[in-house]
Amino acid sequence: MAYKSHKITLRPTDAQKVWFSQQCGYARFAYNAALADFKDGLKADDFRSFIDLNNRFNQAKKAFDWTKGMDQRAALYAVRNLSEGIQRWKDKLNGFPKFKKRGSRKSYTTDEQSVRVEGKRIKLPKIGWIRMFQELRFQGEIIRVTISRTAHRWFVSIIVDAGTPNTPRDMRGLPVIGVDVGINSLATLDNGTQYENPRPLKRYERKLKREQRKLSRKVFLSNNWYKQKRRVERLHYRIACIRNDAHHKTTTEIVNCARAVGIETLKVTNLLKNQNLAKALSDSALGNFLEKLKTKAEVLGIPIVQAPQFFASSKTCSDCGEKKKDLTLADRQYQCDSCGFIEDRDVNAAINLRNLAVGQTEN
Repeated sequence: MAYKSHKITLRPTDAQKVWFSQQCGYARFAYNAALADFKDGLKADDFRSFIDLNNRFNQAKKAFDWTKGMDQRAALYAVRNLSEGIQRWKDKLNGFPKFKKRGSRKSYTTDEQSVRVEGKRIKLPKIGWIRMFQELRFQGEIIRVTISRTAHRWFVSIIVDAGTPNTPRDMRGLPVIGVDVGINSLATLDNGTQYENPRPLKRYERKLKREQRKLSRKVFLSNNWYKQKRRVERLHYRIACIRNDAHHKTTTEIVNCARAVGIETLKVTNLLKNQNLAKALSDSALGNFLEKLKTKAEVLGIPIVQAPQFFASSKTCSDCGEKKKDLTLADRQYQCDSCGFIEDRDVNAAINLRNLAVGQTEN
């Protein structure tokens, strides 16, 4: 099986937007009610399973008449998500689930069996047909449908079982590529190609500060406060879109011209401890970039070779292998004290990553 996901922007009417908000609220209500029920069970030494939580919620919701008109799958999947979170907590993979606030991310999952997609529209249970900006790219059985809101836009995320995975493409004649990521340039290849880092947060930082300052002056939870909050959300959404667009274009171009890729191993949490670079690193989202690169390479059957965590790709001479100890971030040109080799710092690191990938792919 090959599960593929396509997130599409919706074009709902005002009435449909209200319906989506109601279902998101219903899902949050079910989640919080089930979580409170589970906590009560723990106090009584009763570890309640997903089936127990769902059955108990179905009985408790009868006290609220407004729940009858809601999409009941929204509550079912909300309780299921809680059950999965509890299981992860039990396996010590994350903390104990918390109650969801009203201002938290809006989303709900509906019944995939009742969903139909025709061209640029989708039919959802109880609400009917809704227009979309794009057609679904994949053919196959629909596995899950999730509606969510980001800033002023509503999205539908459709997971499709596309059948057998794609056969690996012919990569004969394509080179092994080393990729060095950074702040000034998003990615630098061993052949000297550099991809610009848009740094959208830096570009919109002054405007974002101004809009957030306006928000702080509004009366909390007033109509003007909500209007200004939506302006701030839209600005954050624009920043995220610019960053994701650059990441997708760069990673797609890289995987389309390589038969193997060598990358470095980044410990982002450790890098963010440097207060001088933390904001720039967060703006670049280098960890997200490398994850996109690995995911796309996996789909195309391209091997990804990750360097060891303490591999000194920037300090090692790509010509003779000598390691330079006194290289600082201000040194943008690498000059080897042993053989006199001179190269751009990022290109030298990318060459070292390529050599590492060549050695491991040939074994």
